[in-house]
Amino acid sequence: MVSQTVCPPAPLDPAAVAQSLRPFGQSRMLPRAAYVDPAVFGWEQRHMFGGGWMCVGRSSQVASPGDMRAEGVGAGSVLLTRTEDGTLHAFANSCRHRGHELLPCGAAAAQQKAIICPYHSWTYGLNGDIRAAAGFKNQPGFVADEWGLVELPATEWHGLVFVDNSGTAGPLADSLGTLEDIVAPYEMERLVVAGQHDYDATANWKILTENYHECYHCPMIHPELCRVSPPKSGENYAAQSSWVGGWMDLRDGMTTMSLDGASHGAPLRGLDATGLRTVIYINIFPNVLLSLHPDYVMTHRLTPLAADRTIIECTWAFAPEAVEQPDFDPAYAVEFWDITNRQDWGACESVQRGLSSAHAIAGPLSPDEDAVYQFVTMVARGYTGQSVWDPDSKLAVAS
Repeated sequence: MVSQTVCPPAPLDPAAVAQSLRPFGQSRMLPRAAYVDPAVFGWEQRHMFGGGWMCVGRSSQVASPGDMRAEGVGAGSVLLTRTEDGTLHAFANSCRHRGHELLPCGAAAAQQKAIICPYHSWTYGLNGDIRAAAGFKNQPGFVADEWGLVELPATEWHGLVFVDNSGTAGPLADSLGTLEDIVAPYEMERLVVAGQHDYDATANWKILTENYHECYHCPMIHPELCRVSPPKSGENYAAQSSWVGGWMDLRDGMTTMSLDGASHGAPLRGLDATGLRTVIYINIFPNVLLSLHPDYVMTHRLTPLAADRTIIECTWAFAPEAVEQPDFDPAYAVEFWDITNRQDWGACESVQRGLSSAHAIAGPLSPDEDAVYQFVTMVARGYTGQSVWDPDSKLAVAS
C-alpha cells in the first residue's frame, strides 16, 4: 500500500495496536493476532496488498512486445502486457464475460498478438480493447466497446514493475521520496538477473520483513554473514516515506557479501567509494526487499498466501559486463545468500510456531531494532485506517 489511501480499521483490538505506536523504547510488537488470524490476513490482502502500489515483478519479465505475465495482487491477480509501442499495461486478470482468469497466476506467455480467454474465447488486444466476443455479434444491447479489460495504473521503477490495484493511489515516486537518490547509482534497470531461488516459507510475511530489518539476531544464526560484515555496523535511515532501510559495512579486506568475502563479478559502475564498502538493505512497503551490494543486487519479492505462508522470489542481478564474461558464475553470491536465507526462514518459521501459542504476548523492541519499529508502526498505522506513510512522522524515541 505505497500510497496515501485510507481504509477501514483492521479486525484487531485497537488498544493492542496502539501499543505498537508508542514512542520507540516504550512500544511493543504487533499483537499476536496480526500474525496468526486469517481475518487479519484477509484484511491485509484487501487493503495493504490490494489497496495501493505493489511490486508484481521485473520489467525483464515482460520485456518485448507481445509478452504477457499474470501475478497475484492482494486477493486477486493482475495481467501485464507489453504493446507494440513498448508501453506496459496492467489489467485485472479477469475476463469480462464470466470472470475466468486470462492467464494462470504465475504464468507467462511471449510474443502474443492478442489476449484470448481460455474459457469462451473472448479476445482482447494487448491494450485491453475487446476484439471478439463469440456469439455476441449484432446482439441487441451489446456494445462491444463497453467490455474491454479493466485497466489498472502501472509503472516501472528501476527495472521493477508496480501496479496500483486500487486505482486511486498517487504517483509511486511521491511515496518513495528520497529512495530514488539512494537506489539510482545501482542502475538496477541495467543489471542482468543471473540467479533465482523461490522459497516457500511457513511464516507470516511481516515476520519475514521484521527479521530483514535487524541484525540483532545475526551473531546467533548467521556466522557466514558476521565473518564478512560486522553485525553492529552501519545505521538506519530516518523514517520519512513508504520504505524502511539502512546499511552495514564490509569488514576490512572484504569486497562483497560472499562466503570468502571476495567478488567474482564486477563493481557496479555508478558507485562511489562509500558505495563500494557498504551493503544497503531496503524494504519498499509492502512486499519488496532490496539488498544493494557493491557488485550485485539481491531482490526478495514476497507474495503472502496465508497468515502462516509466504512465497519468496529471490533474484540476483549483476552488471552485464560481468555476466558476459565466459567464466562468470553467480554462485559466489547465490550460495552465500541461499545459506543466509534458509537460516532466516528457519528462524521466522520458529517465530510463527511460537506465536501460534495462545500464551504469546507482544514483546518489546531492543535499541538495535529501530528499523523494525519503523516497519511495525507503518503496519500499525494501516491497521488503524490511516495511511501507512505519515509524511509528518519522525522516529519517536522515549525519553
